[in-house]
Amino acid sequence: MDTTSAPSREELRKAPKVLLHDHLDGGLRPRTVVELAESTGYDGLPTTDVDELGRWFTEAADSGSLEKYLETFAHTCGVMQTEDALARVAAEAVEDLADDGVVYAELRYAPELFVERGLSLDAVVRAVADGITEGERRANAAGRRIQAHQLLCAMRQHARAAEIAELTIRHRDSGVAGFDIAGPEDGYPPTRNLDAFEYMRSNNGHFTIHAGEAFGLASIWEAIQHCGAERLGHGVRIADDVKISPYGEVSLGRLAAYVRDRRIPLELCPSSNVQTGAASSIAEHPFGVLAKLRFRVTVNTDNRLMSGCSMSSEFAALVDAFGYGWADLQWFTINAMKSAFMDFDQRLDVINNVIKPGYAELTSPQA
Repeated sequence: MDTTSAPSREELRKAPKVLLHDHLDGGLRPRTVVELAESTGYDGLPTTDVDELGRWFTEAADSGSLEKYLETFAHTCGVMQTEDALARVAAEAVEDLADDGVVYAELRYAPELFVERGLSLDAVVRAVADGITEGERRANAAGRRIQAHQLLCAMRQHARAAEIAELTIRHRDSGVAGFDIAGPEDGYPPTRNLDAFEYMRSNNGHFTIHAGEAFGLASIWEAIQHCGAERLGHGVRIADDVKISPYGEVSLGRLAAYVRDRRIPLELCPSSNVQTGAASSIAEHPFGVLAKLRFRVTVNTDNRLMSGCSMSSEFAALVDAFGYGWADLQWFTINAMKSAFMDFDQRLDVINNVIKPGYAELTSPQA
């Protein structure tokens, strides 16, 4: 392999990748949406043509508004109201990620969105766990290694965060890695859910918080200083606290300096951030500045269906925009693995025995 040239799409697909921020209900295959709608009796789809439906999701999400972006989930959640549907979606998600070279993934979703037909919250979690296990089995049978865990989200506009936090702890020994709050940031600050975060901390549980995506620095400050977030879901607006003079001099505000000094991981989602208006383009995305300043940046998909993306395509977009090479991509991947909600020994095993050898093989002269 010529390591001086930009990695190709196929090479990027083979590279081991770690995904911390991927919504289960945002990564369905369009064909699966159509088939589940038919089998479950859901009749709200804008079209049942598979190709047209895939285009509809990306076009509807490409609005520049987080609120409009979130409206597309009415259809994916609408077809995921049975145990069989949840298990199928989870299994296919793991399969698709493994096929894209992902070796570790945390799949997040809000259990409260899947109880419209009478499922209990625990039944939802168990169905997703069954699907993940099946997806891992299929991937392993095809010669691809992947580990996947669940992250349970509470919708910040609802009042069930404490209940979902308890659900997280109840299932943490059966594949649930942590807790999150999601949904519209504006008007729903993370401090509305302090009881849930206190519960997670008192039980030594892991949690991340969607912050600094549609709202600014105040959201990030509350998530870290009041709620104790270990990671920031998106966190892209931390760049608002970074000033660059016309002469290239960089000055970090106190919050940005704190986030960098404490190595708080940023779950950056480039394509999604452009769609929701958090960045004007990939080339103008703060990822480049934040990476250059050595923040703990990680690369994520957010919603593969809505953004029409994969981890490989996100890597490719960053390579095109910022000229990254293999060393950079390996750094982003190790950043993510260091930040995973998994035991230290397991993280170290993946870094030393999967990620580093995988990149070494790709960059060897014989590759």
